Amino acid sequence: AQDPRDVAEGFLRVAVSNMAAAIKQVSIQKGHDVTRYALQCFGGAGGQHACLVADELGMDTVFIHPFAGVLSAYGMGLADQSVIREAPVEAPLTPEGMPALLRRFHALEDEGEAELLRQGAKPAAMPDEGSRIRFGARHQLRLRYAGTDTALPIAFGGQWMLKGGEGEVFVIPGRFHAEHKRRFGFAQPDRQIIVESLFVEVLARGQAVAETPLAPRPAGEAAPVVETVAIFAEGRDWQAPVLDRAALRAGDRIAGPALIREENATTVIEPGWTAEATAKDHLVLHCTTPRVARHVAGTDRADPVMLELFNNLFMNIAEQTGAVLQNTSLSVNIKERLDFSCAIFDATGRLVANAPHVPVHLGAMGESVRTVIRSRAATLRPGDVVALNNPFNGGTHLPDVTVITPVFDEAGKEILFFVGSRGHHADIGGLTPGSTPPGSKTLEEEGVVIDDFLLVDAGQFREAEFRALLAAATWPARSPDVNVADIKAQVAANEKGVQELRRAVAQFGLGTVRAYMKHVMDNAEESVRRVLDRLQDGSFETTIDDGTPLRVAVRVDHANRRAVIDFTGTGPQRPDNFNAPAAVCRAVVLYCFRCLVGEDIPLNDGCLVPLEIIVPEGTFLSPRKGGPGGGAAVVAGNTEVSQMTCNALLAALGACASAQATMNNVLFGDALYQYYETVCGGTGGGPGFPGTSAVQTHMTNTRMTDPEVLELRYPVRLEEFGIRRGSGGTGRFPGGDGSRRRIRFLRP
Repeated sequence: AQDPRDVAEGFLRVAVSNMAAAIKQVSIQKGHDVTRYALQCFGGAGGQHACLVADELGMDTVFIHPFAGVLSAYGMGLADQSVIREAPVEAPLTPEGMPALLRRFHALEDEGEAELLRQGAKPAAMPDEGSRIRFGARHQLRLRYAGTDTALPIAFGGQWMLKGGEGEVFVIPGRFHAEHKRRFGFAQPDRQIIVESLFVEVLARGQAVAETPLAPRPAGEAAPVVETVAIFAEGRDWQAPVLDRAALRAGDRIAGPALIREENATTVIEPGWTAEATAKDHLVLHCTTPRVARHVAGTDRADPVMLELFNNLFMNIAEQTGAVLQNTSLSVNIKERLDFSCAIFDATGRLVANAPHVPVHLGAMGESVRTVIRSRAATLRPGDVVALNNPFNGGTHLPDVTVITPVFDEAGKEILFFVGSRGHHADIGGLTPGSTPPGSKTLEEEGVVIDDFLLVDAGQFREAEFRALLAAATWPARSPDVNVADIKAQVAANEKGVQELRRAVAQFGLGTVRAYMKHVMDNAEESVRRVLDRLQDGSFETTIDDGTPLRVAVRVDHANRRAVIDFTGTGPQRPDNFNAPAAVCRAVVLYCFRCLVGEDIPLNDGCLVPLEIIVPEGTFLSPRKGGPGGGAAVVAGNTEVSQMTCNALLAALGACASAQATMNNVLFGDALYQYYETVCGGTGGGPGFPGTSAVQTHMTNTRMTDPEVLELRYPVRLEEFGIRRGSGGTGRFPGGDGSRRRIRFLRP
């Protein structure tokens, strides 16, 4: 039996881990490195967790205001009154255009001032004759690169030309390039900058914050200790002094462990931390001892609390990787539609954890990692990154390009883990724009085949070689600049995953991280076995439109808590593109059984351990490798066949009725524009529940492009997007309704 104190501390660590993960996610989205900042702590219980959260984030300083326990209410009483006004511009940024923009700023200021006066705000002082501003104002230009849709706010103080070494310099572009590089990791100085909009915030200043000076303590006098209490931290008992906040004086230093109590908050100073009271009655906490790896004893068996912590940790690393990919990518398909997936793998290529991205990507990506291991394990070195999209080596279809980065030990000798990201590139060549030709019969007709390509060599991005690969196919890529930009974003995203895995090793120790990777997968395995305990044998048959059968049978061995998923009887490999690579079928099985678990666990390869998947080679669910033109065409196998297979398996399991047996792919394009999306539809009803209307279903999990972005980046108008009421049918548990999306083209 565990010591109840260990259990309680374990729950606390899980809570701290989740708080830290939320802070990381927000900071990464804004391009900030939290280790360079102090942690601002507020709320009645904030001070109880502050040191532990800072430890989790690698931060060395915590700042606590004297009113931290009621900081939100206090701030509301002192807050500035403000009015925000914005105006669209959509024009190139040029020195000649700045006077007109300044006039528009003045008009927005006037609107804001008039609104503040209407609300009863009082100017600090009436203006002198000719003065424009009676209140404070903050101005921003919202700028973006031409051809992108992520605008960044750049402060504007009224000046745009400054004297330089060779005369006046237009300074705003330099500020934007610097901010773009800080936020996204790269800049494009040769690219035109667009002024998307103007932003003005007009402010009526609120009440000033009253700071109460704190007198110093007389020499030789110590801060009074109210009492001493026993606390349990870091696996041991401590005797901790308790002090009253009101009794502190400027310069007092309290070494942890200690407690500081006050009327509306409690601050816990953890071992290894020291608190100092400032002359303005603030508490500043400093980490005073080096952080060491937290080794967890007894890693042969999973501790339930630590298992939950590592479940969250591994998923969060994948989510952080995805946040970087979204931030740094260029294409609408990745940045806006989120048609990408990120995951971490162990040294053998087994999927450990993923972010909640696209299921058909995640279940198949492990085979891509194992391909790299088979072909390059002996030659990979730190700084190497590999790219591939071959459907017969773990890919899904050619637009889905996978980027794989090994994580080495500190000596650079042993590969510890892998980080992978798979992004859907809107065009990778092929017969038609969008790389989804309906009439393709061979793989090369669908685009550029990337087979185990060394993308980054010891830290050097091989851009010339990658561009040559994109151009060398029979039907080359149409937008190589976009391909390169998105591939660089995938490399940057993987690097974030590498950093976070190394941080986890530094925090917990390599042995612990490896052990809990195994425990996380073992837990997923046991979760699926519990699903099998309540399942019965089942089968289902459906057909492609021309009558070719797809058959699946599930045979459950309750004695050994295992099951066979057998696709025998499915039709032969097809001459068209309705062929699904074997990795796609594997992804479907993984997804379906993960859905049946019903618990919040990472989707990983442990789910497949109790399952034997039988897919006869030569069927359209496992086409043979090789052959003329690079092998069988597969583009509809990833989209149509994966959804169809998922419906069939869920029906055989008695889990739910069919959703639409398609990803609802919509593509349009020409030599200049290429666009791809999957339109949402209705899910099937099931035993005891109706279907859901207008959602991305099963093997696709992407977002619809915002109408503003769609119309900005493409020559189209979105005329209608709505739910097709009643299309899901009737009944006690009806299916979800589908959707209608009507797009008008403004050019051929």
